[in-house]
Amino acid sequence: MDFQPTEERRMLADMIGKFIQNDYPMKARLTAGTSALGYCPEAYSKMAQLGLIGALFDEEVGGFGGSGFDIATVFTELGKGLVVEPLNDTAMTSGYILAHTDQLELVEQIILGQKRVALGLIENGADYDWSAPETLAHETGSGWQLSGMKTCMKFAHGADALIVSAQTQSAPGISLFLVEASAAGLSEHAFQTVDGGNACEITLHNTPAQLLGAQGAAYPLIDAAAARATLAVCAEALGVMERIKDMTIDYMRTRKQFGSVLGKFQALQHRVAQMLLEIEQARSAVINAANDLQAPTDERNRAISAAKYSIGRIGCAVAEEAIQLHGGIGMTWEYDLGHFAKRLVMIDHEWGDQDFHLIRFSES
Repeated sequence: MDFQPTEERRMLADMIGKFIQNDYPMKARLTAGTSALGYCPEAYSKMAQLGLIGALFDEEVGGFGGSGFDIATVFTELGKGLVVEPLNDTAMTSGYILAHTDQLELVEQIILGQKRVALGLIENGADYDWSAPETLAHETGSGWQLSGMKTCMKFAHGADALIVSAQTQSAPGISLFLVEASAAGLSEHAFQTVDGGNACEITLHNTPAQLLGAQGAAYPLIDAAAARATLAVCAEALGVMERIKDMTIDYMRTRKQFGSVLGKFQALQHRVAQMLLEIEQARSAVINAANDLQAPTDERNRAISAAKYSIGRIGCAVAEEAIQLHGGIGMTWEYDLGHFAKRLVMIDHEWGDQDFHLIRFSES
């Protein structure tokens, strides 16, 4: 396996890094994360103009990337900037489903940053299991109607449409439906997430919807989309860990205690060295998952689960270690580290936590 990024991916990473450095200050990110939408529309549009969304899609649907390493490159750099804009939640993952259900016009609008489509798979009491939705779809003379509830739909507030999983009476299995955000019978309860951003609980009552693909045949498509989304959050976590590492090393080099900088104490050096080793292991897991994204389903899912488990374990350890090395300042609102640590811990709970992926890996 060639571990070196291509020239195009290096240029993409450099472009994202410069955008974050010049146009994405932490203060603006924190303000956007606590706003009603949970992100900054202007920053989201700028990212679309720079081609960040296009890099997540194949050329066949109007993008210019779409491979596992393209996704990993983009989200690793976004993680370094703690970017809150929903490029994963309402662009890449939903766009992948739409691209494979012949909604190419909507995909084009997503790539251009003109539309956002939220994805609703999880229901109350189901934890991370999206394979058996209780939301029901019934066919009427004029189309389909949905009744049910979805929870933890990230950035659904303000989205143009929703993709919702449901069961139908006429076909076993999972079906997917596209619901306009303004559709009758749809209500939402929005709430702010711990790490900045927004999520919703969506209730549907005889809500008009459009069937995506064939009835009962959506499981493989959702599984593939979930693999891409999981790779994205793993890569984002790697970028977050990189920034935490840099902040911690800088703090150890400058903070003085007992007449000497902290970095000269051997016990603390060992703790930092262990952190760096763990981060390199996380990097290897992300590379392996990116390489296997297009592999056969079982092989792909094993690599994704291995990466997500590793990221969850290592991410929590890195966040805790960095805060201990910093002391109380590490969790103050004014200091950046605490915000990176919160995001890193919360990533463990997106698209399956450590226990979920360890079980899935052992059963595969």
